Amino acid sequence: MSFKDNIISSFIALESQVDTDSYVHGLRSDALKQFETVGIPQRKDEAYKYTSLKSLFNKDYSLFPKTDSHIEYRDIKKYLMHEIDTYKVIFVDGVYNSQLSQTTHDKYDICLMSSALSKDKYAPIIENHYNKIAGNDSLTSLNTAFAREGAYIHIGKNVAVRKPIEIVYFSTGNENAAMMQPRNLVVVGENSQVQIIERHQSLSSNSVLTNVVTEIYADQRAMVDYYKIQNDNVEASLIDHTSVEQQSNSEVRLHTFSFGGSITRNNLYFYQKGEHCNSLLNGVTILEGKQHVDHSTLVHHTQPNCESYQEYKQIFDDRSVGVFNGKVYVDKIAQKINAFQQNNNILISDKATINAKPQLEIFADDVRCSHGCTIGQLDEDAMFYMQSRGIGKKEARALLMFAFANSVLESVKIPEVKSRITKIIALKLGVEIGLDL
Repeated sequence: MSFKDNIISSFIALESQVDTDSYVHGLRSDALKQFETVGIPQRKDEAYKYTSLKSLFNKDYSLFPKTDSHIEYRDIKKYLMHEIDTYKVIFVDGVYNSQLSQTTHDKYDICLMSSALSKDKYAPIIENHYNKIAGNDSLTSLNTAFAREGAYIHIGKNVAVRKPIEIVYFSTGNENAAMMQPRNLVVVGENSQVQIIERHQSLSSNSVLTNVVTEIYADQRAMVDYYKIQNDNVEASLIDHTSVEQQSNSEVRLHTFSFGGSITRNNLYFYQKGEHCNSLLNGVTILEGKQHVDHSTLVHHTQPNCESYQEYKQIFDDRSVGVFNGKVYVDKIAQKINAFQQNNNILISDKATINAKPQLEIFADDVRCSHGCTIGQLDEDAMFYMQSRGIGKKEARALLMFAFANSVLESVKIPEVKSRITKIIALKLGVEIGLDL
């Protein structure tokens, strides 16, 4: 069965399980038509020029995989932030696991998308925010057509969430090939603060393709600190669409750490809708083998007196491939913008590849905008200096790469997350710290 035929038959099966008269199902039907019209992105599409998704869609995926309900905490502990207390929203094979999770409806709603889509009390938030900024990428439309579950986070006014929120999706590999399509909605009210950690993790060697969509809304003076840890098995691939809308004086910080998986595509789009917004996009990528990671970013400045900062550090070994396509767009009325974009890359192997395309589109005349990109190898003088002082070649190389990548971590605000990512980087680069992640 072709992927398209599988999609159509699976959607018919979905309709027998959901309320076809609901507001959301109307969105599903329209999204399916959009996907059927546009299809899977091809390399002829400028946005996917250097990333072929063909190999991901030639498998007979199960879109509704069987769920393994026997997962216990000890089986997944090492993938969670067990060093600190967190709210946990944990899914196994696309299904919420209440025994492993800790949600709340106390001063804020940290719960399930399925509840939000089906209960009247959530209707105003859903109708005002759901699928409003996700975009019309065909794979975003595919997610909209099939999404039933995910994390729903609504923080009201003047609230600081007292501990971080973990959103973790596990795949057990009960199917030979499974496709997951989780949907996250995060709405943060005026003067409120929240920290969120997101991870997708396969627990087997079977093929898993995750097509996830996250929409984040930051109201006036809200602060959102979001961390994506991408360190999955080599049989797993991830297509991540995250869209952010900011109102005046809000700050959103989004950190992406890409270490594992076969093919990873990150679409990160920021829309500043008020003055004095601050947007930060940081990332560390370390690849080996035949891994492929593609970062596509956009910061759209529509109002004056705002700032954005992008910094991506990437290291590529063996035959790995990296793509960075970053754009800063400044509208005519968006005067006094301060926008910075930097992409630095190290190629360890002569067979590794990086394709970088930093872009500025500026229609205002009173701005400070800059972008830069570097591609190179390790500094031979620094290597010689370290070796001349008794440090072995392997250790010297690892330490230089560690220092290069580690600078991005200065903006990480959760100490335990910084420690966890530091240890993952050290292990990837061959510096022994003593934690298996």
